[in-house]
Amino acid sequence: MRWPPPSDWPMAAHSRRVISAPHRWHVQESGAGPKILLLHGSGGATQSWRGVFPLLTPDFHTVAVDLPGQGFTQSGASGRSGVNDTATDLAALCHQEGWVPDLIVGHSAGVPIALQMVRGGMKPSRGVLGINGALQTFDGVAGWLFPILAKALAAAPFTASLFAATTTEGRVKRLLDGTGSQIGPEGLRLYLALASDTDHVAGTLAQMSQWDLERLVDALPEIDVPVLLLIGEDDPAVPPSVSVRAARRMPQAETRSLGQFGHLAHEEDPDSVARIIRVLFQ
Repeated sequence: MRWPPPSDWPMAAHSRRVISAPHRWHVQESGAGPKILLLHGSGGATQSWRGVFPLLTPDFHTVAVDLPGQGFTQSGASGRSGVNDTATDLAALCHQEGWVPDLIVGHSAGVPIALQMVRGGMKPSRGVLGINGALQTFDGVAGWLFPILAKALAAAPFTASLFAATTTEGRVKRLLDGTGSQIGPEGLRLYLALASDTDHVAGTLAQMSQWDLERLVDALPEIDVPVLLLIGEDDPAVPPSVSVRAARRMPQAETRSLGQFGHLAHEEDPDSVARIIRVLFQ
């Protein structure tokens, strides 16, 4: 998306651009106190935290970033959108800016990235909080079809521009309905803006085409920090069983239900998520 964020973009007053090789990052930063790093899911951006972010900043130094190629972060390397490279580049950004997160909060694809940051040496004192974490490799036909399809889409000329140009409010509403979440007109407006932007769509496709969780899933027993996986019981995208199985394989992990919410549970009920975060610091 074109820099800078428009004035009506959530938390735009806290936006700045940070150059940390190889990317030009969109960072939103506010507050003082223990440091919390917020990582959105695939296809989203910092707007995903529009309800949670302002609830944290009175008491926490809160940082939200757009992942490479998504939102307002400009990717500087087309081949660095997978889990391992994204985690490495985020860790470098944190080191450059002097951020030592006490807690990393991830949603969906942001959860494996957070866990990979831990594998890479980051040790947040309060661990990792995951929301509907995408922590399962694809099974059966999807195991080979999804990566091949994504790679084909990412490689095909004009794919992203065609998708963005033909995106309608009705299409985005159907996609959001498929998450099992109801996030209202403002949520629809923001996801429509993202899905209508060629650069954002291209960045999302690049992440999809490079997504590989096998090494991380195999290494879950090595994650040696506290991990709390929050579950939306009505999530059709990442079933609750995924978080339950992942938690069983990590030595300090547990799961907790958020209730009858879908994949975007933190957008549906930001108050509950913020309360849980506060409890982790008590």
